[in-house]
Amino acid sequence: MSEETIVYIEDEMKESYLDYSMSVIVSRALPDVRDGLKPVHRRILYAMNEMGMYHSKPHKKSARIVGEVLGKFHPHGDTAVYLTMVRMAQEFSYRYLLVDGHGNFGSIDGDSAAAMRYTEARMAKITQELLVDIKKDTIDYTRNFDDTLDEPAVLPARLPNLLLNGSAGIAVGMATNIPPHNLGELTDGIIKLIENPDIEIDELNQVITGPDFPTGGIINGNTGIREAYRTGRGKLKIRAKVEIEQINKRKEAIIVNELPYQVNKAKLIKKIADLVRDKKLTGITSLRDESDRDGIRVVIELKKDENPEILINRLYKYTQMEVTFGIIMLALVNNEPKVLNLKEILTHYLNHRFEVITRSIKFDLRKLKKRSHLLEGFRIALDNIDAVIKTIRGSKDATIAKEKLIENFKLSEEQSQAILDMKLQRLTGLEREKIETEYNEILKEVIRLELILKDDGEIYVIIKRELKELKEKYDDGRRTEIIQKRDEIDLEDLIEDEEVIVTLTNKGYVKRMSLDKYQVQKRGGKGKRASKTTDEDYIYSMNLVSNLDTLMIFTNQGRVYNIKVYEIPKASIQARGKLIENIINLKEDEKVQEVIRIREFSEKYNVLFLTKNGKAKKTKLDLYGKINKSGLNAIKLSENDSLVYIGITNGENEIFVATKRGNAIRFSEKEVKKQGRTTSGVNAVRLRKDDNVVSGLIISNPGNTVLTLTEHGYGKQTKLSAYKSQSRAGIGIINLKVNKRVGEIVTVKEVEKTDEIMVITSDGIIIRTKVSTISTLGRATQGVKIMNVKENEKVMAVVKLKEEPEKLEE
Repeated sequence: MSEETIVYIEDEMKESYLDYSMSVIVSRALPDVRDGLKPVHRRILYAMNEMGMYHSKPHKKSARIVGEVLGKFHPHGDTAVYLTMVRMAQEFSYRYLLVDGHGNFGSIDGDSAAAMRYTEARMAKITQELLVDIKKDTIDYTRNFDDTLDEPAVLPARLPNLLLNGSAGIAVGMATNIPPHNLGELTDGIIKLIENPDIEIDELNQVITGPDFPTGGIINGNTGIREAYRTGRGKLKIRAKVEIEQINKRKEAIIVNELPYQVNKAKLIKKIADLVRDKKLTGITSLRDESDRDGIRVVIELKKDENPEILINRLYKYTQMEVTFGIIMLALVNNEPKVLNLKEILTHYLNHRFEVITRSIKFDLRKLKKRSHLLEGFRIALDNIDAVIKTIRGSKDATIAKEKLIENFKLSEEQSQAILDMKLQRLTGLEREKIETEYNEILKEVIRLELILKDDGEIYVIIKRELKELKEKYDDGRRTEIIQKRDEIDLEDLIEDEEVIVTLTNKGYVKRMSLDKYQVQKRGGKGKRASKTTDEDYIYSMNLVSNLDTLMIFTNQGRVYNIKVYEIPKASIQARGKLIENIINLKEDEKVQEVIRIREFSEKYNVLFLTKNGKAKKTKLDLYGKINKSGLNAIKLSENDSLVYIGITNGENEIFVATKRGNAIRFSEKEVKKQGRTTSGVNAVRLRKDDNVVSGLIISNPGNTVLTLTEHGYGKQTKLSAYKSQSRAGIGIINLKVNKRVGEIVTVKEVEKTDEIMVITSDGIIIRTKVSTISTLGRATQGVKIMNVKENEKVMAVVKLKEEPEKLEE
């Protein structure tokens, strides 16, 4: 084998791969920048045009159209051709339909179109704007696959179709994803470009505001739009359009009216249902699809008092009610793939239209000149009618007659033949007048067209006129709304920052209730039931908070979780609530022990921990500011120890610690040094046998009183001055005389005369009363009855409230 015939496989593979990739890029996957069509789309529309399937003609079987395209232009399988035609007829796929389909052409639920033998189609009215003047030599043609027919290399495309309907395709090593746009905006933008070729892209963006999808929806923010228009690449966030519908006084529903582009409605509904089943989405009682031929309507019914804005936010986050659309404006320019910005795409379209109109005018000019040439011959013949007739009658045959006419009257061959073909009726005076009139009109039109060809500005005037006509005929207004970017934090602007009560049961049921549900009662009353409880479950914790507060939730394993108050479901007084493990990701055998409210995680403040075994620990508050749903280690707890009190200090406070057997100790927080998150703290109080810490407080005003409450509903106020400050780790002094009648200490609160308290029992009974009605007594006393507590019932928690005079007067 000679050296000249050696072919290296790597060279052959490289060359063959490049040939293949270019074939895919040019012949299949990417649209032409001029008409916005891929070869298969262009061939379908051209074949339909050749078959005379205009919008005003009857539909024909889809199978007949597919066969025409396959047999003449596109031998790549009937399925590929049919599916392409189907997409051009789907109102949820194309912004402006290019095919008018009759029959089942699929649905937004992902249903397939019926077989092509069942469906029928024809061109849509707007499609003829892509093919207008195609017979006037306005475009170039290429030979088809078997070299037997001509097919257009590009369509005349009066429509700016690349941006109008967009395009998506994956080639070898590249992809395009161009979103559809609004016709009215595109025509206005192109006219702006004609009037000012140096226009900036940002100015064009003021007219062409952004993509306009067939399914509507909302584009969240315009940063991605600006980026795509400037560089050819960008990302959009598209949201479903929803509205909130009132079902009754306390129940609402979220109605989904529009979906993001290319989102399958049936799959979206299934995803929402799966999230509800897996308890990742809560607060939904019913989910149904009420869509019909008039449009989309997905109904998501909510539980009573559920905040719809919060749920909408979660639907956007966890489902395809919000999707990302990546824009890549890649198209063929002179058969080369290029990423183009907005101005470049519009410029290429304008150049194409300029060439099409120029060629169209030249075609009309040639036709007019040819006709005027014949009319000149008719005029000569009519001026010499007797001689012409004599010449024709004296000729042996038509060929000799034609030669004599050319010779005798200085006519061209075309003129001579036309005279021979002329009917005798053209010899009448009226016909002669018509010839003269036609000839003069043609001369005027020839002059007009020649003037247009000499002045480029006149061609652009024609383009502008065409664009205005397109807008007037087909513009239907925007469907997709563009809004300023709305992040999740904006949700808080929609939530009323009112004070509420958050309760937590022993089994982990949590709920949020309006404070005004509880009216003030006299000391010693029976109270009001707060929730349904069982023998095995009871109210464990109760806190007065605001909707926009953050709750720090501490568990028996020394971990902490942060959630917003508004994320806790709002419920009625009698409702049980929602399991807290469905809101935060508690670990196995992990149970909530303490809850505190935080407005801001400032480095100026500290978190103080008190444990059942008498430990105290202080850690900077800002260390707990960023916590995900999996929580964070907050304190190191020894075996059989647990949290009983957590508070926020400023570094200068005093700490008050109370035990269940009636002792208390008061000391300066400076005796507790700051430590890290995973430490266990120092001794706060020395405990007697069978005693443990049950509560504590951070003293804000030494002039206030301490309210002490027992498990059997007894309590008293004692002046803070009665508790002298000591060193930490001491045994403390007596706080209240504990016995069987009053029961053990449950909690202590620092109060003022204007405060109110809410006391809750293990049976879920709540009483709200004024602090001013509770006696102020010495330390070594038993207190007075604040609430009637049944046998086997205990006081579990107390919340301090500020008095609201206007409500008390009612």
